[in-house]
Amino acid sequence: MDAIVEVIDLHHRYPTGTHALRGVSMEIYPGEFVAIIGQNGSGKTTFVKHLNGLLRATSGVVRVNGLDVNRHKVSEMARHVGYCFQNPDHQIFCETVYDEVAYGPRNLKLTQAEIEARVDEALAAVGMLELKESHPRYLSKGQRQRVAVASVLSMHPTVLIIDEPTTGQDYRDGLEMLNLILQLNQSGHTILFISHDMPMVARFAQRVIVFREGEVLLDGSTRQVFKEVEKLRTTFLMPPQITTLAHEFRHLFPETMLSVPEMLEKTLQLLDNAPVKGH
Repeated sequence: MDAIVEVIDLHHRYPTGTHALRGVSMEIYPGEFVAIIGQNGSGKTTFVKHLNGLLRATSGVVRVNGLDVNRHKVSEMARHVGYCFQNPDHQIFCETVYDEVAYGPRNLKLTQAEIEARVDEALAAVGMLELKESHPRYLSKGQRQRVAVASVLSMHPTVLIIDEPTTGQDYRDGLEMLNLILQLNQSGHTILFISHDMPMVARFAQRVIVFREGEVLLDGSTRQVFKEVEKLRTTFLMPPQITTLAHEFRHLFPETMLSVPEMLEKTLQLLDNAPVKGH
């Protein structure tokens, strides 16, 4: 299978002189659900903004769907990569949900019937179809985030980037948002999401990429990455508490535990297999 995203020796230096990305290379494949983690300033957002052309590489190569991003406009890359900002209010500007989601397809010069079909399809995917005539200002943070997702879905991108999807939401709303993103992944979208919420990362991500000081420190399956507790400590990020607890008892739990139910099941297995002492 060919990579949908290919990054080779990517460097980015801001006009201030900050060397934000230092030789980043990776491949991301169709259908992956990838979490990108790291402390503030580690290069996460700088990196993903290269995938749709919001930032241009100082040097190196970035390809999406075989297209060299540096050779294409942001408007052209929007057909391939959808980007949802951390704060949905930074990208929502229309007076109705319908107009917000229709904005991109209108710029593609589609027919009115095609625009309406895309809007309804995108809003249905995020559970917001009944609110398409509402003003975004009067929606909750979680609902506005869904509108932002719908507005990029209406462009039919193959890659969807979501920056901090749970920020500013309580546990229930954050869980609903990640379940929505999971459904989009299961429907065929390649997902990259930036997060500081380690329990959510452990629960949903198939692969985790850890940035530190503009470089990729770790890249592997969620279980493999969270096993590297000592390396994660150098980024001031910690795995979920249950993972850390299991790591302290790794003589009993050699495999990395990612959730309470998983550790409970393993504990019960250990108890069932424990020798019974005679009286």
